[in-house]
Amino acid sequence: MKDIQDIVKDLENVRGSGANKIFTMYLNTDLSDPDQQGGEWKIHLKNGLNNFEHYLKEGNNEEELANYKKIKKKVKKFMDEIERNVMKGVIIVASADEEVWFAERVQMRLENEFEWQESPVLDQLNTLSEKYPRTGIILVQQDQVKLIDTNLNQVEDTAEYELDVEEDTWKVKQGPRHGRAKQGMGSSNIQRDLFNDRYEANQYRWYKSIAPKLDKQAKDREWKRIFIVGEAPASKTLETEMNKDVEDVILKNMLDHGESKILEKVLD
Repeated sequence: MKDIQDIVKDLENVRGSGANKIFTMYLNTDLSDPDQQGGEWKIHLKNGLNNFEHYLKEGNNEEELANYKKIKKKVKKFMDEIERNVMKGVIIVASADEEVWFAERVQMRLENEFEWQESPVLDQLNTLSEKYPRTGIILVQQDQVKLIDTNLNQVEDTAEYELDVEEDTWKVKQGPRHGRAKQGMGSSNIQRDLFNDRYEANQYRWYKSIAPKLDKQAKDREWKRIFIVGEAPASKTLETEMNKDVEDVILKNMLDHGESKILEKVLD
């Protein structure tokens, strides 16, 4: 997904004209919400879409009604396609001439809102862009570092580094860790023994050496916020050695947790 702050800037410049107005929808689809246990979002969607149609019919504006019906059809099609995975909320901004079509599921609860105006209604989207900009979460656990690249409270990408103790360097981790076949079955144990022997003496230097790689990742991915998650001293050392500002250090080992759980802990 495009950066949420860039999306908001683009939508701020959108203007409808005459019968070609802009449709804005925020729909709460969070099934953990006590008010959503029976899939009530479908009723809110149906009522929200039908209300505008009734209003436009009463106004006898055939061109505007035809434009609205085009959008309504497209919105219903999109919602049918994502029905099995609606996440916690859905945002749609659309125009009948198809110059504007922004439709996204989000992992944040929204307030139900349907608008048909000359310009998009962006209050809720602005709030989300301020609270959930492009964010990097750095998880550290001794000889492993994992990056989670998030945008609008969703995982966009991940990357992992693993310390090669024999070569004394951090390498991008490729696939599951099974040890190196050419070194035989005991290679993982050898690596672990080497690591344990050298950890106390070399930990500061090791974390200092990966800090520039993490700074580059933060720059390339355009992170607006950075969190480091891991036990001390590793996490504190990384915070000190990175040039990029770190918003918070969470002293908890979460590298093996699911990504959704990590986002809940760090961003909610």
